[in-house]
Formats: sequence, C-alpha cells, structure tokens
Amino acid sequence: MIRVEGLTKRYGRHTVVDDLSFSCEPGTVTGFLGPNGAGKSTTMRMICGLTPPSAGTATIEGTDYRRLPNPGRRVGLLLDAAAQHPGRTGRETLLLSALTMGVPRPEVARRLDQVGLNAVAARRRVRAYSLGMRQRLGLAQALLGDPRVLILDEPANGLDPEGIYWMRGLLREFADRGGTVLLSSHLLREVEAVADRLVVIGAGRAVAQGSKDELLAAAGTLVRAGDPAALRAALDRAGLPVTGASDGGLLVRAEAGAVGQAAADAGVALRELRPAESAGLEQIFLTLTAGDSVREAVK
Repeated sequence: MIRVEGLTKRYGRHTVVDDLSFSCEPGTVTGFLGPNGAGKSTTMRMICGLTPPSAGTATIEGTDYRRLPNPGRRVGLLLDAAAQHPGRTGRETLLLSALTMGVPRPEVARRLDQVGLNAVAARRRVRAYSLGMRQRLGLAQALLGDPRVLILDEPANGLDPEGIYWMRGLLREFADRGGTVLLSSHLLREVEAVADRLVVIGAGRAVAQGSKDELLAAAGTLVRAGDPAALRAALDRAGLPVTGASDGGLLVRAEAGAVGQAAADAGVALRELRPAESAGLEQIFLTLTAGDSVREAVK
C-alpha cells in the first residue's frame, strides 16, 4: 500500500507538486502519468524520502519510507537506471546490495537470471552496459530484497519490444501475487496494457484518477466535422464541455447522442462520431493534460 496525502513541493515561488493525493492498493499496478515536467519524478522522490516535501505526507504500508528499518526488504526502487557505479560488474552491484540488506548470496544469481542477465553479462562492468541492460540490472536490484512494493520511474527506457513485453509480464505477476506497483512511464500503450489504475497529473496537480476502465469509459465522445469552428460553436451553444483532441478533432464530455443532436440542430455535417474510449489511453492522456506545457512555460 502506498498512500499520498496533500503532497506538495515548492522551490521558492515555483510549485512543482501541488496538493497531490492518491493511493496504490496491494494487488494492483498503478500507472502514474503526466507530461514532462508535470512532477512525476519529484513525487516519487518524495515518496522514497529522497526529496523532503513542503507539505503533505507519503507513506508505504503506513510508514514513512525513511523510518523503515531495512527499506530494501519492503520496497524495491528503480528511479534512475544510470545511478549505478560504472566500475563494478553487474554481479558486484547486486552482491553489495545483498550484503547491505542481509539477503542470502544465492539470491544474486537468481535475480540476475530473472531479469535476463546471463553469467557473461553479470561479469561485465556496468560502464559497458547498454541502457536496456542497466534497466534490467536496476529491476534485479529492486527485486533483490523480495519486497512487497515496487516504485519504478520509466523502467522501460532502453528496452526493446521483447524486453518491454517481458517487463509487462514481470510486473503483472508481481501484482497478481499481492504486490503493489507504482509505475511511471511515457509509453502509454504499455501502461494501458498492464495497469489496473491510473493517476494522471498535469502541472503538479491531479487531473484524473481511478480504474483504467472507469477513466476510459468516462472519457466522452470524439467528434470531427468539415467546419470545426461551426461544430465548436454548436457544442458551446448546447452547453456541452469541449476540449481539443490531439488529432484536430474535439473531445466532448457527453454521450454521442447529445453531441450528434447538437450538430444536427446547427446543420453541421459530421465526419466522425465515436466513443472516446475506443481511442485508448493515449488520446485520453493528451486531452486531460492539454495546455499543461503552456501553463508551465508561463509560470
């Protein structure tokens, strides 16, 4: 269980995370999404005690991370795959962690095998690893203490399609055994494939959260017309909430019937009318966070 309540981080006059609250339940994978600069990494660092919050709290299984007696046995972290000593071998990296956490030495070989780093790779210096190999090593380190919680920031970076598919299965199996996973990734289709719940933030604030199915089902209707301005005016007159979609269409928070009726009443010919959930997570994400980059630039 991860619980975040009113978490806020300010640097001078700049607020990076703003009164953020959410929870991650055992047995689930929670996708933590937002555009670059939205505050995802800062939030994860606050949860793990690496960055002190300006306000609010973050607990793991009811305890502040910094007060866990042996945190690696409770929480597996992968926040930066590059943060590994380049002069050590992969095996040495894990062995040092095992000694620190009191993990039996045979676990090192087991975890290396679990993440697909064979004996040859384990003997290589980390400086010679590709980004994908560092990600695998980082996942092995996160799993080494047999934790109940995983917190992973962009763990698929550098992985090839086969590696991404493998990681998806690993996280799904971990959650199905009762583990809790908080996963940040810009690979939205992969998040959609593995996540049970979603937390979407923009400019440091939560813009949506809930089960994946709930968010997709509540997305509304995607609509497109030959005269976009006339369609927008018709929807505004009908009092239907509208935002711009990423592909030039409009996303309307209303049933398709209401949208079609508003267009018909105004004599606007439609080219497309369909439930937004059929567009998948990528479209919903882009719509929910539309304008956040602009707002950040203005601050």
